[in-house]
Amino acid sequence: MELVDVSKQYATADGPLRALERVSLSIAEGEFVSIVGPSGCGKSTLMLIAAGLVPPSAGSVHVGGREVHGPYGNVGVVFQDATLYEWRRVLDNVLLPAQIQGLDLERARTRARELLELVGLGGFESKYPFQLSGGMRQRVALCRALVHDPALLLMDEPFGALDALTRDQMNLELQALWQAHRKTVLFITHSISEAVLLSDRVIVMSPRPGRIGASIDIRLPRPRTLDFEDTPEFGRYAREIRSLFQSWGLLKAGA
Repeated sequence: MELVDVSKQYATADGPLRALERVSLSIAEGEFVSIVGPSGCGKSTLMLIAAGLVPPSAGSVHVGGREVHGPYGNVGVVFQDATLYEWRRVLDNVLLPAQIQGLDLERARTRARELLELVGLGGFESKYPFQLSGGMRQRVALCRALVHDPALLLMDEPFGALDALTRDQMNLELQALWQAHRKTVLFITHSISEAVLLSDRVIVMSPRPGRIGASIDIRLPRPRTLDFEDTPEFGRYAREIRSLFQSWGLLKAGA
């Protein structure tokens, strides 16, 4: 994926609102890239543009060498909310992209069951969303995004609403899925530690209008456990990112 000078401006009652300003970013095949930044800096807007769901005001997005002009098929998207259909059982929710794209449903059903087993939801195929916890619902959403075997996975703060323990578990499960399938991932988060734990590279965005303030390679071995957060190397990366927010006046020294 490549974003070239992407800008976005919204019309509001108070006049134009610049959400993004000339964002250029390349993501290599199989790379896990996180974007971290303050609220309102345009992170979610950037993901929607990358998914072809919102057009940029200027600039362009290219996936697999082709310019994006609207929604495309070879992508899985996970939003902040699981957005499951309450009247569909777990397995049917996961199968939705395969049905929409007209894929072989028997093969898709086999893959859906494998993914559900991988995230600890084997045996829950016949449950309805209201019978699941928040973390379980997000696991279903993740399986749904992967069932059609997309090359690209876009995730917009998918674990932000979860409790701390569930969020930690979801991060470990996402890492295991990524290592097993090596999708190209663009992951949006507010959490510095989450970004460092998961990523090959962390993009730090400035306050609105969002610009790329820094691109930081995370050179930590994989697989990464939660114990990595207690290591000096992990702390060094987290401090580097935090210091950027301090330099922009978003964090006060000593806070």
